[in-house]
Amino acid sequence: MTPHVICTLLTLAAADSQRTGREVLVAMHDRYVGKWYRTVTFIQKNTATAPDGQARHSTWREYAALPGRLRIEFEPVDSGGGVLFVRDSQFAFSGGRLTSAKAFVHPLMVLGFDVYFDPPEQTAVKLERLGYDLGTVHEDTLDGRPVFVVGAKAGDRRTRQFWVDQERLVFVRLLEPGQRDTASTGDIRFNQYRPVGAAWLAAEVAFLVDGRQRWLEQYTEIKTDRVLTDSLFDPRRWPARSN
Repeated sequence: MTPHVICTLLTLAAADSQRTGREVLVAMHDRYVGKWYRTVTFIQKNTATAPDGQARHSTWREYAALPGRLRIEFEPVDSGGGVLFVRDSQFAFSGGRLTSAKAFVHPLMVLGFDVYFDPPEQTAVKLERLGYDLGTVHEDTLDGRPVFVVGAKAGDRRTRQFWVDQERLVFVRLLEPGQRDTASTGDIRFNQYRPVGAAWLAAEVAFLVDGRQRWLEQYTEIKTDRVLTDSLFDPRRWPARSN
């Protein structure tokens, strides 16, 4: 462990009133910089649960090149449907054609992956623009594990916030007001973390609304550090695919 990392961890051990979200981001970055996988591919099994309890299932194929690039292909693959997230932009496709393009910073990409590559100040700026108060931090627990909660005071489950496992320094939870119904609370959790070399990967992501699961992603056939061509993430070349 380098002296810089030791200093950062000692800073995080300070009183809640002295800790900042920027310090948490620095600790996350410094723990894994140069150690995180550069690419990851997997099959994603989705379960959408309607308010009446009925479930629908779908399958996606995903390819990520870090930092900042994610390709989602909807099955059947020959439908030509999917989404690209590239350099803080989102591109949607249907029938092999581009149907929409817009600026979009993907918070799950930023907190779950890009934080280990991008300079911490760059990450901080993105998160502040998304509405996170990096000056407010407290401690809590999730599934029995201590976490740092950035963006809200203790007991506040409504304000936009993200949770980071204190020991592993990985993102585990995001809470925010609902996008359509701001009276509701969205709750996204990275579950079932497994080690990948010196890094980690969550094999499940759950999306809840007011405590009820509405969307579940389960990942199989996970492979890291495969060579992925740039054409996979070029919206002008959709639907070019990896072998």
